[in-house]
Amino acid sequence: MTGELPAVLVVYNLPRVHERTAEGVGVCLESDAGVLEELAAVTEALGGLGVTHRSVGFHRLDDLRAVLASASEPVVFNLVEDLDGPHGDAAFVPALCRAFGKACTGGDSRCLSLSTDKWLSKAVLTAYGIACPQAAIIAPGEAIPDGLPPGLLIVKPACQDASEGIGPGSVVKSSSPQLLHAVEQVHRQFGQPAMVEQFIDGREINVSLLEQNGRVEVLPIAEIDFSAFGPDQPRIVDYRAKWVKESFEFRNTPRVIPARLEEEQARRVRFMAMAAWHAVGCRDCARVDFRMDGQGNALVLEVNPNPDISLDAGFPAALQAAGIEYRQFIGVLISSAAERLTAVRGSLGGEEDTASSPGMAEQKPPDSWRIRRSRRGDRDEILQFLAATSFFRGEELAVAREVLEDALIRGPSGHYQSFTAEQSGRAVGWVCYGPTPCTEGTFDIYWLAVTPDLQGKGLGKALVSYAERLIVGSGGRLAIVETSGRKSYDPTRGFYAKMGYQEAASIAHFYAPQDNKVVYVKHLGRT
Repeated sequence: MTGELPAVLVVYNLPRVHERTAEGVGVCLESDAGVLEELAAVTEALGGLGVTHRSVGFHRLDDLRAVLASASEPVVFNLVEDLDGPHGDAAFVPALCRAFGKACTGGDSRCLSLSTDKWLSKAVLTAYGIACPQAAIIAPGEAIPDGLPPGLLIVKPACQDASEGIGPGSVVKSSSPQLLHAVEQVHRQFGQPAMVEQFIDGREINVSLLEQNGRVEVLPIAEIDFSAFGPDQPRIVDYRAKWVKESFEFRNTPRVIPARLEEEQARRVRFMAMAAWHAVGCRDCARVDFRMDGQGNALVLEVNPNPDISLDAGFPAALQAAGIEYRQFIGVLISSAAERLTAVRGSLGGEEDTASSPGMAEQKPPDSWRIRRSRRGDRDEILQFLAATSFFRGEELAVAREVLEDALIRGPSGHYQSFTAEQSGRAVGWVCYGPTPCTEGTFDIYWLAVTPDLQGKGLGKALVSYAERLIVGSGGRLAIVETSGRKSYDPTRGFYAKMGYQEAASIAHFYAPQDNKVVYVKHLGRT
């Protein structure tokens, strides 16, 4: 493996030395400094592997641009957890690496952005049918809403990880005045919404997953032992349990691995962890945290696509239980990132994959974009600009991801036919269509999207026209488009009208209350 691994640039956030940033948002110094333990473990493993490497720390996302512009290393090992500046900037590290032609370990930017927002990720997990505790979100200045789950609740920041903002006072009764105090504490300390979640007073289970050679493996399941806690102590892994080494909580939350679960419970937990991995869009490695209620039902608390990999953390413990050396694990992450980079470069420089219809050449409009069949390397960029359009809800993005994955796996023989507009080596537009089941010559145009910076420049029209010609070449006579009746979709409906599509039906409240489905039809010249 040593000779095969490329040079690596390790990037990490420099720990703060003050409890508050310039923006006035609270900083948890112990967890912020925890990245240094990860850095030491990773660089020692890289040295043991004989990999050429260097490390660069920084405070703000803008600082990374200059680092990447002058970096010769093709692979970036991402240890960035949090940065000064707008909240969520750390999630854009992979996208910035991609923009500079670098591969990046761990989750991509879409995945990191999704997992950072506990409320949004909970919505996506639920849309995938994955059980999660009930919850509500309370923004600063908002009152406590009615209809919260009865019994015990746990209050946590909506967009923090590492148990930041969670302590003994975070678990409260739904009817107690302590609830308002806990919510206001989150608002004051972090300047962000508080998520009020049903507290599952049961077993805490951690599941680590590792991707090797395209296959995701569930590592031995771990459980947190709370047996030393008294009856009045909430059984949670709070901030002190994770970071304050002299505390009772830190010394009395040992990890039991493998967890003592019945076989059916273990099977169910492994299945749910794998489902959560795919729902959030993880890659390389991840950890999924569960709670089990009194009936033995598992519920997902959160997904961490870039888990703590310091030597005493849960992920390395799972590696050890699986018989995987830490050094081997680091090599796997680098190899996977390097393979992604090779695949992207190959797709840009390789032989063109044009449409299969006779006489159908690759579309090359004058504005320097070209349209071709979608490739695996397009996936992340397509999902990123879908999210950037702000048109689609979380569950809609999850469906788009499923459709795209199916199209990439099955290719020309699949139901979904996916084509990408490429400009200067990046995916800037996407159209996906397929035959309508149980019809003759009718096709659905399922998805059409253009990156925001190219909207209004004719690319959407070029993509639809391209799809229509392919549909005709496949014997199609009708093209169907289903879209939303929401006000924000006025430009979309106007676009299809200009393309010759006629409104054929409208189904009231189809997608959601006050959100109608509008069906457009275009005859393609064959009857």
